[in-house]
This record gives sequence, C-alpha cells and structure tokens, in this order.
Amino acid sequence: MPAVTEVARPETPRPETARLRLAELVAALSLGIDLGFGQPMEHVLRQTMIALRLAEQVGLDDETRLGVYYTALLVNVGCHADAHEQAKWFGDDVAMKATKYDKEMVGVLSTVSMLRQIGAGNPPLHRFRVGLEFAMSGRHDLDGMIEGHSALARALATQLGLPETVQEAVGSSYERWDGRGWPGALKGDAIPIASRLAQLAEYTEVAHRIGGVDAAVELARKRAGSQFDPELAAVLCSRPDVVLGEGESTETWDAVIAAEPSLGVELTPSQFDHALLAVANFVDLKSPYMLGHAGAVSELAEAAAGGMGLASTEVDVVRGAGLLHGLGRLGVSNSIWDKRGPLGAGEWERVRLTPYLTHRMLRQSVALAPLGDIAVQLRERLDGSGYPSGIAGSAISGPARVLAAADVYRSMREPRPHREARSAERAASELRADARSGRLDGDAVAAVLAAAGHTVSRRQDRPAGLTAREVDVLRLLSRGLSSKEIASRLVISPKTARNHIEHIYVKIGASSRVTASHFALQQGLMSGDDVTTM
Repeated sequence: MPAVTEVARPETPRPETARLRLAELVAALSLGIDLGFGQPMEHVLRQTMIALRLAEQVGLDDETRLGVYYTALLVNVGCHADAHEQAKWFGDDVAMKATKYDKEMVGVLSTVSMLRQIGAGNPPLHRFRVGLEFAMSGRHDLDGMIEGHSALARALATQLGLPETVQEAVGSSYERWDGRGWPGALKGDAIPIASRLAQLAEYTEVAHRIGGVDAAVELARKRAGSQFDPELAAVLCSRPDVVLGEGESTETWDAVIAAEPSLGVELTPSQFDHALLAVANFVDLKSPYMLGHAGAVSELAEAAAGGMGLASTEVDVVRGAGLLHGLGRLGVSNSIWDKRGPLGAGEWERVRLTPYLTHRMLRQSVALAPLGDIAVQLRERLDGSGYPSGIAGSAISGPARVLAAADVYRSMREPRPHREARSAERAASELRADARSGRLDGDAVAAVLAAAGHTVSRRQDRPAGLTAREVDVLRLLSRGLSSKEIASRLVISPKTARNHIEHIYVKIGASSRVTASHFALQQGLMSGDDVTTM
C-alpha cells in the first residue's frame, strides 16, 4: 500500500468542474472495484483497453464499441453489494474475491476451493462453528449471488442513463460461451459481443500482468470454447502484443478516457448530481450499516454550507464530496467494517487509509479532483488528531470542516456493528463537545445542527470569518498571553491554542501579536469580555 503523504490545502473549485464526462466517474469507481478484488488500481482500466483493442481488431462500429467500453468498466461493479455475507462466511471478502482469477468459477474444484475458505482467518473451533452454521443455513445467502451481481451492475448502468444495449451487455457479463455461466440464460453467439470481449479482457489482463504475454495467450487458448468465445480468443492469440498493449507507455487513465467512443456521454450539472448519487448509493451497499449514509451526509452538509453563506461553488463541492467520500471503503474488507468488537491496530491502519484511497481514486479527473481534495480531509481534525495526514488548523479547508461535522453527526444517528443509533439530542451534545475540545470547527457544528433541526444560539457576525473560540484566543493573544497561558485559560491543549493562533493569523492577514492586536482594536473586539461563555 502506498505511503500517505501530506495533502495540500485545496483551492476553491472552478465552476466548470461541475461538468463531467460519465467515463470519468465510472473509471474512478472502477479503481475502488479493483481494490475490492484485491487487485492493483487500474486493473479494470487495463482490461477496458484490451477489450477495445480486440473490438478494433474485429471491426466493431462505434455504437457497439460504446457497449464494450462501459461493459468492461462496469463488469464487476455489483460484486461488493453482498460483501457483508461474504465476510460473514469467508472471513475476508476482499481476499475471497481475489481468488476469482486462480481457477475457473465452475466445477468441483471451484466448489471445494470456496468451502475451504469458510471461516478463514479464525481459530479452528470458530471455523468449525461457522462451517456448521453455513451447512445449515448459510447456503441461502449465496444462492443467486453471482446472478445478483450482474443484475446490480445492470441496474447501475440503467441509473447512469446508458443505452439499452449497454445495459443488456453488462447484465450478461458473467455468461459463458458454453452456457454454464450466470444467470445461465445465454450461450455462444447469443451472448452480446460486448460481454464476451469484456470477460476475455478481464481474465487475460490478470494473466498478462502476472505472467506476461505467454501466460495470457495460454489462458485464452485453454478456455477457448468453454468460458471464452473461441474466435475472439484466437484473435488475441494471433496478435497478443497489439491486443495486450505490450510496450505501450501511455498513462492508463488518460488512455481510457481518451478512448471513449464518439457516442460517449457528457453530463449536465443535474445529470452529474444524479450520477454521483447513483454511485454513492452503490458504494453504500457494501455494508448494511452504511445504507444511505453518503446521501444523508451530502444533504446535511449542503444545507449547512448554504446556511454559513459559503460561495455557491463551495456548496456544490461540499455536496459532491459528501456523495463520493466513501469510495475508499471499497478497498477495505467488511470483516473490519462490520466487526462487532473493537478493531485491532492493523485494522485501524486500514481504516485510516480510506480517505487517502478516495483521494487517489478521484484525483486524476479534472471534474472530480476538487471533490477528492475535500473528501480526503473528512477525518482530519483541527487539533491534528485526525487522519490520514494529521493536518490541523488552517490546513483544513472550510468546506472540509462542514463535511466533517455532517459526517460525524450522521454517523452517530445511524446504527453501527458495535452500537445502536444515538438519539438526536445525544448526537448534538457529542458534536458540541467536539467543537468545545477544538476537534471540530464551532461554526460548522452550529450550522450542521441548525440544518439538522436543532435549536442553536444565534450566530454572531464576526469579522474575517472568525469563530467565537477564535475571538476568545485573539483577545487573550492581544493581551500578551503565550499559547500555553491561553491554553490554560480556555482549558484546551497548547497545541490546540497554537493551531487557533495560526488560523487567526491566516484569516485576518496578520503576522504578529502587534498586527493581530491592531486588527482586534479596529474591529472593536477588545471591548467585550475576554473569554466567551461556552
């Protein structure tokens, strides 16, 4: 896993980033699907390029190539929807799905391999109990699992407004040439050619990446006539260097986006929002405890941002970042997300990487990068105690502060594996406590609570966007108190006091106590009590 690096403070998004090519959103989602299968990012992008090269070799027209393009990108998009059940029976849903490419998914060997994974990662006695429970009732959870994956992928294609031909191809992407696929309704030439190309490209990409050209050719030959269309497999075997892109150095993301057929889709702002919500809801399917979370966070954060008077572009980016902030969860097993007990140190480290993974998935798209810049700061805290980078104070943007408060509130209002949903009153109380402790921004918390229907004290208009706590710190700073003395007076840590001072300097354009004091005098801030009652 790549190391987490410091994340620069995001710039205000440009209005034109509200427009998006659908290919960019689906390609970003595919990076999360890669991780959910235990594959390196861009596995799906590479298989898409292989499928398109095959399509070119057999002379498909633009309309058919559009189906190939989106089928290859969406082929496995529904496979995380039952990750809860996969983790329940097999221990680690990501590790389980990673075995997909080891052997064919039909036959005795496939069944034996699956049964051997029951209760994986647990002591022998626990595995025995899980195995017994699986024999009695667990099979019902797996009935129709693969058919369900293809149906869900087709549903997303429908929600994204893709043509009927694409929907049909995505829904048939697990069918096999010999008729032994899923749902098993089609065989041979009756399977859409986009489905046949996507499946051949998916498996040979893995073989090529691991074993080179010879391994990919051997796999295509071995499964020709059973899993794969024999004519398409023959095309790959006859020109493997061309089809597999051997020796090409073009960046994969750029190549895939540029390769979208001319009939590709550009979204209007309203279509953009609809597509973001469709993807967000699909991501939330990964865990029953997260259903609807992204949409609720996005809606609450948008209302709070509007209530705070943020610029319309910032409100837009808060809404979008709220919808996509959970993409990184796709790369972490549900054995962690759905665990009822406390997480171990290693499990926590994987959780702490999720905002970083989200940022990595969104950063290559001009339209999505501003959303990733906000989403990556979702779990950062003003006192530096957050993750993934531990940034603090003014390094955390205003939109990210609003999104963080909305996420914390909504998370408390929803059930989790280790606790029941908290009441609105308790959630509000804990959110206010986080503001008082200097972890969350006070104004953002007040705006979120107001948007959630709680009664909050009328927010005073303060100069330069200073919060009530920052006014407290500025008054004491102007009196000549050190950061340590300010911390003692306000019952906060010295580090938090220093973060407040840094943030104040940035907001008011000061560089020293003297210039800060002059600002306080000009704004009439020294005429009141030195410390605001909390």
